[in-house]
Amino acid sequence: MSQKSKAIRIDRQGGPEELKLVEVEVGDPGAGEIRVRHHAVGLNFIDVYQRNGLYPFPMPLQLGMEAAGVVEAVGEGVTHLAVGDRVAYASQPPGAYCERRVMPARCVCRLPDAISFETGAAMMLKGLTAQYLLKKTLPAEGLQPGDFVVFHAAAGGVGLIACQWAKALGLQLIGTAGSDAKCELALAHGAAHCINYSRENFAERVKQITGGKGVKVVYDSVGKDTFEGSLNSLRPFGLLASFGNGSGPVPPVNIGQLGAKGSLYITRPTLFTHIATRESTQAMADDLFAVVQSGAVKIPVDQRYRLEDVQQAHRDLEARKTTGCTVLTLD
Repeated sequence: MSQKSKAIRIDRQGGPEELKLVEVEVGDPGAGEIRVRHHAVGLNFIDVYQRNGLYPFPMPLQLGMEAAGVVEAVGEGVTHLAVGDRVAYASQPPGAYCERRVMPARCVCRLPDAISFETGAAMMLKGLTAQYLLKKTLPAEGLQPGDFVVFHAAAGGVGLIACQWAKALGLQLIGTAGSDAKCELALAHGAAHCINYSRENFAERVKQITGGKGVKVVYDSVGKDTFEGSLNSLRPFGLLASFGNGSGPVPPVNIGQLGAKGSLYITRPTLFTHIATRESTQAMADDLFAVVQSGAVKIPVDQRYRLEDVQQAHRDLEARKTTGCTVLTLD
């Protein structure tokens, strides 16, 4: 049975003005699929990369990587979900900017009753990202309570979750942010230190904080502007986890400098490798749900926009006007 849905689509890559509100037909789910009616949709920097062409996709493209809602229909072979279930997801392929959609059931998880749709929509991509970084993307020597780590964009959606989760794990997170207000926000969410990189050389400050040693790991979603400083913040055998391109892609790397700076490691992880199977997705989501329900991690939904106002939401995100998480509302 076909259903109508409002959706946000781009017909070509470019600026926020390319985001168009359209009406689409949504059919029944096939094998391994569900149809979900969204209550809230998460906004992420990956949406900007897909819109502006940094991450190329065939056109036309319906954007959006995470949302929460209610299952309307279940396709053949889907056993972990039923009609009426409250659910949340971070998932390929894009398409979450809409009222309802048919999608693979593999990455969709039942949302605990204690967690609201807005929180669910805001936390899946960012929370699962923080989970795989802090729990799975580890330096050669591992991480122990008391260890220092650097986390760039600490007042962003992933950053504020990571600040809290790192504190719960006993880590001393050194955040960076672009203003004093954002540094205060990171500190309020559990960062042990926060450096305003618009005023200070963060690599030098990291060395001061760590008594000249540097850190075991830097988690860097900023990219081009922070890459060199991130390498300079590491101790010998340290790991740079480059997981985003907020300031643009990292330029080609002379691998020889890793030896010169202390036998360093670099990795470029993505969430979608980690949630490639139903089992790994559920295990990571269970970990996230547990830490949120415990109260150790609170999901800060600091901005709300109607689906129709998505152009302004993208402008604000790119202009670094947002903090914490942003959702598009449908109720």
